[in-house]
Amino acid sequence: MSGPVEIILIIGAVGYILARRLLGEPAEAKRMLLLPAVLAGVGLTDLAKVHQSPVSIGFLAGSTVLSLVLGLLRGASIRVFDKDGIVYLRYTATTVVLWGINLAVRFGASVMLGVVDPTAEHAGSSGLMLTLGAGMVVEGLAVLSKAMRTSGRVVWAKGRDGAPHTMSSLLDGLQEKVQTTDWSQTSRPRRRGGFAALIEDVRNLDVRRPNDNGSAPYDGPRPNSGGSREEHDPHHRDR
Repeated sequence: MSGPVEIILIIGAVGYILARRLLGEPAEAKRMLLLPAVLAGVGLTDLAKVHQSPVSIGFLAGSTVLSLVLGLLRGASIRVFDKDGIVYLRYTATTVVLWGINLAVRFGASVMLGVVDPTAEHAGSSGLMLTLGAGMVVEGLAVLSKAMRTSGRVVWAKGRDGAPHTMSSLLDGLQEKVQTTDWSQTSRPRRRGGFAALIEDVRNLDVRRPNDNGSAPYDGPRPNSGGSREEHDPHHRDR
């Protein structure tokens, strides 16, 4: 694929994605992960057909890392919400700005590579699909990470022409595992030993406990509990 044609197709594809996701659409795992991975694979295949100089390899590595970082930032900026039991996503103004920065930096790197090493100009344009595809994969992973924590289901592929969405048992199982994990326990810092542990125990001591068994003080029957004071306090009848 020639450079100008490839650039036009990529810009058109990005514009199509922006238009759809600014309006909001289901968070399709297939569209967010599989298709960008195919795009990156095609770009990698094109690169293998072009001679790479040390300069072009350095530019490609730097632009790929930058695309990954920008893809992660885009994923963090995307709004994820539940609609009719399905997870939806919507691009924000920040997402659009980050896309503009990504394209400007990538095209700018290709132009700069052509100035520094004219023989590697075609190599720079061939890496465009690879870097953008890799950045979109990271963006999709970031969105799925947030989608897994919502109450809606994550679809594998959106149903066309009124057909039901295609779901994935793997995604459902992963979402259930994420939501049932006790993150407060996994993020709790490791308990210290020795004197530091003693100080920590003293600080956590609840001095409001009336006895040694740790029971809470009685403050009368709870509203709507259906019980009387005699039922809660066995010594009340002896007073």
